[in-house]
Amino acid sequence: MALSDLAPRHSLTQMLEERARETPDDDFLVFRDQAYTYGQVAEEARWLAAALANMGIEPGDRVAVILPGCPEFVLSLFALARLGVVLVPMNPRLAEAELRYMLRHSEAVCAITVESLYGVDYLQLFEELLPQLPELQYLVTVGEEDLWYDDRIYQFEDLVSAGRGRDEGAPVEEDPDELFTIVYTSGTTGKPKGVELTRRNLLHAAEATTRGVGIRADDRIIGVTALFHVFGLGPGVLGTALTGATLVLQEEIEPAESLDLIESYGVTVHYGVPMIFAAELNEQRNSPRDLSSLRVGLVAGAPMREDLFSAVEAELCPLLLTAYSLTETASTLCLSLSDDPGQKRRFTVGRPVQDTSIRVVEEDGSRLPVESLGELMVKGPGVMRGYYRQPRETAASFDEEGFFRTGDLGIVDEEGYVHLVGRRKDVIIRGGSNVYPREVEDRLHAHPAVLEAAVVGVRDDLLGEAICAAIVPMEGAIVTEEEVQEWCRETLADHKVPDLVRFLDAFPTTGTGKIRRVELTRLVEAGRTLPGS
Repeated sequence: MALSDLAPRHSLTQMLEERARETPDDDFLVFRDQAYTYGQVAEEARWLAAALANMGIEPGDRVAVILPGCPEFVLSLFALARLGVVLVPMNPRLAEAELRYMLRHSEAVCAITVESLYGVDYLQLFEELLPQLPELQYLVTVGEEDLWYDDRIYQFEDLVSAGRGRDEGAPVEEDPDELFTIVYTSGTTGKPKGVELTRRNLLHAAEATTRGVGIRADDRIIGVTALFHVFGLGPGVLGTALTGATLVLQEEIEPAESLDLIESYGVTVHYGVPMIFAAELNEQRNSPRDLSSLRVGLVAGAPMREDLFSAVEAELCPLLLTAYSLTETASTLCLSLSDDPGQKRRFTVGRPVQDTSIRVVEEDGSRLPVESLGELMVKGPGVMRGYYRQPRETAASFDEEGFFRTGDLGIVDEEGYVHLVGRRKDVIIRGGSNVYPREVEDRLHAHPAVLEAAVVGVRDDLLGEAICAAIVPMEGAIVTEEEVQEWCRETLADHKVPDLVRFLDAFPTTGTGKIRRVELTRLVEAGRTLPGS
């Protein structure tokens, strides 16, 4: 089965079923020392689809999946594909307000969620949410607790068993250009936007990534933990299935565990963001493992320092490739290759993947010549249909030729390599996750002791960028860094909580009173101290 034949014409169901027929006993997933074969995943996905259909879940319905990196997520993905249902993956670390907004906005009729994780009791959380969400009819829980359920709440394992032998009917004929998933990302104001992605979008990105990295059926892949993220969906799950490889899953990336798994399972391919590779490098130096099985790594999500890049290639993984990905492009849109010169792999994000075009433009949209700095715009099979229920936002994101405005600043050199320089949009990339200052600032301004607040990103060896909240307190107010962080933690996801809090007498401003964010950032990075702190 050639990759070039798979991506354009196959549905997700056909792809998995063909793998299950041809190599039923090959491992698809490994989780907690248990292997799940292609045959087993295909079978249990059929059973789950039958049970969901029996509950009344129909084509076009939206089902939210709020799970960490576990087999149940993969089973849910393929079960929903069989039914023609729209997958709405969500981060289990979302704050309650964000989760409620996304469930309501997507009009999800069912949620598949973990019973408890990260200290959160999701059963209790959904007991409070269900009365507020009239569209949400069913809750499916993943866990081991022996609990009593009503006629709206089911346990995942029981549903799979109930669907065994039940006929859900023929799989829905999958249109490659039909909406398959809504992946939420933050907009320029930090408010969630639902990115509409089709099967064609996801399969194109998955095929382009696996082809570029050179994934083979005998590969074992690690580093795909956030399955709710577009990279986890496309290159992660679907890319593994396309190639017949094996995906080693973890609920959460933990450096020591990751290195143990690489050694134990002979992992050959490592995906990750710079923060992950930096943490693993430190762990390997303190407690060496045999990582000789690793042959290639792919780093994306944030810039990687040259010294870290070199150290990872020398001590962890012999070959590192770089990628540029966006939720709106179904993940990978640029990729460096193994035969690219070392300097290109270190200092660029490679060249556009197959059938994808990138142009550099001025603020007014006029095209710029080669080697010019401007906003990157992209067009290709991976680019989203639009933002769910936001036609004006969608229209503003594309030009008249159908090129998507990335908001990122870059240069395309004479050889076609893309150099990322910065972002036109005001965003901090912390550990591979986008954090928008305005969202954090809104929370800070609600604190009674805060007069003014500004949030900036500062360079950090581990995270890529750390979040610094600079605060001018109210006159006479007493407030601590820990109090500010706890205040943010009440309503914001953990990755949005400021890593640093600095108190000032006043902000550096322009003549018109606007905060000089560049100067503020420079002051924070200069010894991590500020005047008045």
